[in-house]
Amino acid sequence: MSRPSISPRLAFTAALSVGALCMSVLPASATATPAQIATSKTNGVAYLKSLQAADGSYAGAGLSNEWAFSALASAGTAAVDVSPGGDTTKNARSVYRTLLATAGWPSATPVVTDYERAALNAYAAGIDPARVSASRNLISDIYGYWQTAEPGYFGPSANFNGTVFAALALGGARTQAGGQRIPQSLRDALITRIRANQHDDGGWNYAKAEGDPGGLGSTSDIDMTGAAMAALCVSGVPDTDTGISRAKAFLKSKLVSTSGAFNAMFGVNTDSNGWAVSGLNACGINPQTGDFLTSAGKTPVDFLIAQQFNPGGGFKYLPSDTGPSAYASIDGLRAVAGGGFTAAPPAPSTSGAPRWVAQGTFTSGTATELALTVDSGAGGLKVCSVAFTPTGTTTTLGAVLDAATSAATPSGCVSGVTPSSGTGTITALNGKANSGSSTWKVGVDGSAFAGATRGKVINAGDTVALRWGA
Repeated sequence: MSRPSISPRLAFTAALSVGALCMSVLPASATATPAQIATSKTNGVAYLKSLQAADGSYAGAGLSNEWAFSALASAGTAAVDVSPGGDTTKNARSVYRTLLATAGWPSATPVVTDYERAALNAYAAGIDPARVSASRNLISDIYGYWQTAEPGYFGPSANFNGTVFAALALGGARTQAGGQRIPQSLRDALITRIRANQHDDGGWNYAKAEGDPGGLGSTSDIDMTGAAMAALCVSGVPDTDTGISRAKAFLKSKLVSTSGAFNAMFGVNTDSNGWAVSGLNACGINPQTGDFLTSAGKTPVDFLIAQQFNPGGGFKYLPSDTGPSAYASIDGLRAVAGGGFTAAPPAPSTSGAPRWVAQGTFTSGTATELALTVDSGAGGLKVCSVAFTPTGTTTTLGAVLDAATSAATPSGCVSGVTPSSGTGTITALNGKANSGSSTWKVGVDGSAFAGATRGKVINAGDTVALRWGA
C-alpha cells in the first residue's frame, strides 16, 4: 500500500491546511501552555535545520525529508531562511525548486502522490506549485492523473490515498493571494469520493472502500482519518459537517486517557498522533479541549510534546525509543505548531528574499503544461493536463483548447471548439453550444467566470476552468 513518504512504518509512493486554517497558538485553557508550545516549536525547528544536507537539500537520493517544509512553515520558519552553514546560495527553497524543475524528477515511473507531495511542500516553501519553472507545473501534473472512468479519483482508485492527497494539494496549495485556484466543481468531485470511502466507524483507510461493504465495515486507520478529514475541510466542508463529526468520534474512541495518545493501527506512536492532530487543526478543531481532553487531563498535544527530546528538539517515533526520528520530528512539530498538511509560507527574514518565487512568463520554445477543467454541467466534468509549446511569453485560451484536442492527459478533455480560429467568443465546446443566457465562461486561478473568448490571454501556470451555464 502506498502513502506519502513521511512515516518509517510504511513506504510512500503516493502525499497537508493553509495558513488561514492553521492555529499557531492554542488558548491558555489548553493543557499544554503557550510557553510549552513555543519552546517545542523553537527546539523542533532547530532539529529540522540539522537534517539539511551540506548541499542545502532536504530531498534527493538517499535523503527524503522534504516534508520538513510543511513543518517549518507551520512553525513560522521560511525555507529560504534555512541554509547550511549560513551559505544563502544553498538555501533550502532554491535547492528544492531546482530539484523539482529537473527533467528527470521525480523518476522514470512517477505516481500521482509524487506530485501531490511536491505541491504541498513547494507551497509551504514559498514556491508557487503551478509555476515552479518554465516547464514544471505541479498542479497540471496532478490533473494528468484524473480517472475519466471514475471521476473524482486521482491515480488508481484502489490507492485511495492518492485521491485524498489530491484534495489536500489542490485545495491546500492556494494561489499566492490566498485564494482557491481550482473550481468548485472539481472540489465537489473530490468531496463526493472521499465521503463515499468513509468507513462505518467514521474513519478512513489507505485502500478504496467505496462500494465494498466489507471494506466500509473494516477498522479505520488513525493516520488516514486525519488526512481525509483535512482533505474535506480544505475542500470547503465545514467542521460542523456530519462526516467531520463522525471522524471526530472515531478519533475520540481511540484516545488513551493516561497519555492523550491515539491508539493507532501500529500502536501508540508520534506519526499517527501527528497526522490526527494535523487533521483536527486543518478543520479548526482544537485538539486540547472538549472531546480531546481526557478524564486524566491529557491531550494529543501533551503526548506529542512528551515525545520530544529537549533541548535537541527531535521527536521519537515510539515512547520506548531512545533517539529521535526524522519523520516523527516532522509530523510532531507540524502538529504541535498548529499545522494541517501544509501551510502558507511565512515572510522570510533574509534580506531581500521574496515570500514567493514563481515562473512569471512562458519561455518561447520550451514545452510546458497547463491545468484545464471543462464543465458542461449535469456531471459532465473533464479534467486534464494540456501539453503545448508556447511561441511567446503568453498564450491564448484558443491555443490552449486547440492543443487540448490532441495533447491532453487524460485524452478527451476537448474534442472540438467553435470557432476554430480567430480571437472571438467561443460559441460551442465539445459539441455543446451557447444557448440564451447559458454560455461558455472561463475562470483562471479561481477568478470569477466571464465570457470565454479565444483571444483571452493565458499566462504561465494559470489554472484554467471552463464552465457552461448562466
